[in-house]
Amino acid sequence: MNSIIQMDSEINQAYAGFGFFDIYHRDSFKQPARTTWIDGWKIEYMAIADPKTIHNTPIVIVGGAFQNFNSYKYCVEQLFESGPVILIDLPSMGANQQITNRDTGVSAGTLELPDLSKMLGRWLDIVGLQKVSVMGMSLGSVIASCFAYHRPELMDRMILMGVMQKTRKSWRMILEESLKLMQENRMEEFGQAVILYLVNHAKLDKTRMSPTAKKLFFRQMAEFTGTERERYEINCNRLLRLTDVPIPECKTLVAAGQYDSFTLPHENANFALQCPDMEFALIANADHVPQLQRRKETMSLFTSFLKGESIQNLDGIIPMTREQMQKMERRGEERVRVLQPKTQLTHRESDVQVSVTIVDVTFFGMYLKMDDVSQLDFVNDHPRDLALHLEDEEGSFAIECLIFESTEQGIRALFKHGSFELADRLSRFITRQKQAA
Repeated sequence: MNSIIQMDSEINQAYAGFGFFDIYHRDSFKQPARTTWIDGWKIEYMAIADPKTIHNTPIVIVGGAFQNFNSYKYCVEQLFESGPVILIDLPSMGANQQITNRDTGVSAGTLELPDLSKMLGRWLDIVGLQKVSVMGMSLGSVIASCFAYHRPELMDRMILMGVMQKTRKSWRMILEESLKLMQENRMEEFGQAVILYLVNHAKLDKTRMSPTAKKLFFRQMAEFTGTERERYEINCNRLLRLTDVPIPECKTLVAAGQYDSFTLPHENANFALQCPDMEFALIANADHVPQLQRRKETMSLFTSFLKGESIQNLDGIIPMTREQMQKMERRGEERVRVLQPKTQLTHRESDVQVSVTIVDVTFFGMYLKMDDVSQLDFVNDHPRDLALHLEDEEGSFAIECLIFESTEQGIRALFKHGSFELADRLSRFITRQKQAA
């Protein structure tokens, strides 16, 4: 047979109708995932419902690279207001540990994001669901968009959060740097870097990210097993190879955290502007993980949209018109001038110094002018190896950079965040510059 499909005994109930869904109870998330095998690839899922809405259109949740089903245990109860919930982990995604095909031994890394979206469509055909709404967050938003493009006849409504159509160079450099840290086994630094890129450290006073949640998130990253490291590499490379995200034709809600520093609000808005039937909203005082920081508000937004209700007057939600979206500020942070702009870039291994003048700085990066443009070639040859030296009342310190643009006119670079301590030091430095301005 062209396609060998092995299903667990429960899945056959799909054809009997609503017996496919388990009735939700407080221990539902303690149950093992159900499984379907398609051509040697394993799909893990939960299908749960509240009896009051079990007949409504199901909501399929495609999470990001790190979420497991437990990540949603406190979210589904609100979503049951609109219908049953299906949590799904495709090969190497979420908590699905499969990194090689059971039948062929082929790496899951050969499955591109559109391939995974097509697998999702085949799975829905197998279980007999003819119409679904789909929610995709972060990495899952790409799969969700591809699925809507390939299988529009299955789509009711779509929710996307943390989505962009084209990846920017600085964003790709961040992913590449995290991979290098992991490959060099610098796991403490890797764990802190991932958190500092996904969680907007400059806005912790607004997002009120729980220190406990931040610590647990960090430990999850820093203590990756061999399989988890391989899955991270697979998913990073999938994103790095991504050139375009298709635009869904169905009714779509695009949401973003107000202070998302990973997939920027204006990037989410730009994607939404291309959708023919869309709504767009910011989740106030949240960054790339609103479901952790503003769970009630986020789920209220999603549920209202799924039920066809207005999202205009929800607590903690900032809906925007097309005109407002087109005028959105691209800069996430105020650019600050420093008191002592003359400084230098130093190389991590050589004694070469590049004299520079800081034009402006934010928590995430800076714009510099070179004092001697004859050093431009050296800077271009070492985009990941230079550190910027800063000085304030606490003394001198240096922070490594990722240089994504360098010309005779100036240098644009990201700070290479990989230390909570150094991130806090930089935050204090920037605060002092603002106060002295």
